[in-house]
Amino acid sequence: MTDEINLGVTCDMHVHVRDGSMCEFVTPTIREGGVSVAYIMPNLQPPVTTLERVIRYKETLENIAPQSTFLMSFYLCGDLTPELVHEAASKGAIQGVKCYPAGVTTNSAAGVDPNDFSDFYPILKAMEEENLILNLHGEKPSINNGLEDGSEDIHVLNAEESFLPALKKLHHDFPNLKIILEHCTSEAAINTIHDINKDIKKVEDVKVAATITAHHLYLTIDDWAGNPINFCKPVAKFPKDKRALVKAAVSGKPYFFFGTDSAPHPLGSKARHVGVCAGVFSQSLAIPYIAQIFEHENALDKLRGFASEFGLRFYNVQEAQLRSKDEAILYRKDQVVPLIITSRDGIEIAPFKAGDKLNWSVKWRSK
Repeated sequence: MTDEINLGVTCDMHVHVRDGSMCEFVTPTIREGGVSVAYIMPNLQPPVTTLERVIRYKETLENIAPQSTFLMSFYLCGDLTPELVHEAASKGAIQGVKCYPAGVTTNSAAGVDPNDFSDFYPILKAMEEENLILNLHGEKPSINNGLEDGSEDIHVLNAEESFLPALKKLHHDFPNLKIILEHCTSEAAINTIHDINKDIKKVEDVKVAATITAHHLYLTIDDWAGNPINFCKPVAKFPKDKRALVKAAVSGKPYFFFGTDSAPHPLGSKARHVGVCAGVFSQSLAIPYIAQIFEHENALDKLRGFASEFGLRFYNVQEAQLRSKDEAILYRKDQVVPLIITSRDGIEIAPFKAGDKLNWSVKWRSK
């Protein structure tokens, strides 16, 4: 029985830390959860769309958590220009641009029309030239077009699958643009990523990848219907979808890697009976959550690839970028997920799987 695993420099390539008091509260939990490198989402209010803002945001995070390495992103919207993308890339200020279809999730009102990306093609071309990453929230907004046959109805359970043709078109039109389908939730999405990569001979040739969260490896529709703490966007779906996600995560394929999509909300915003905020907070125990799954699948030998190597390679993270070279050591020690975590100024968050026992913990070791 394995009791200790060196995971190296771990990474979480999809992180929400908000701003203000919430940011001060949750940013230190990135390292507490066993993660060294975090890719930060830009959907603040207002969204991060200027060079000055992204630089200031990164400086804020580094002051709060000086041992963590933060990779930054812009928010894809009409405020961006190819010139700004080139300038930000030349200064090393961003590693990618996040695309939110308008209205699909938290703070996405300024997002794009997922039926037509053509207005943004000059920006995507600039990104392709700079080797930046397009991070796709892969859903179409829920809609009922009123057709008698219901053929155009889009809802939370088919929103991701409905988006997949747009992903394929973007890859076709920009074959050298690195694209990530974020937080996959469906068997259809997993199959699409496999299909796009079926002829890849070298890992360096991977252009389209996908992140998989901790919570989607556990949840199905029954776990969030009636439980607002587990409600997220995109929603967890059916048992067959969860099986496909788990199989992909433990597959050892370099185009699947870890991204928690950890999204903190004050407990009051999750516990109300209407207008429940979408998001699961998993940051504080990120690596122990997925270790539990990998152990169950007899795949602990694949965990380092998923939680470290594949994401760092896809983002081309160099050792010189790391603020800490400490290695995450996963070791066998039971712990119980707190029911609530509370900040010094009274912010309460309910963590994922509150009250459950996990078999693993994380410590840090100097390289």
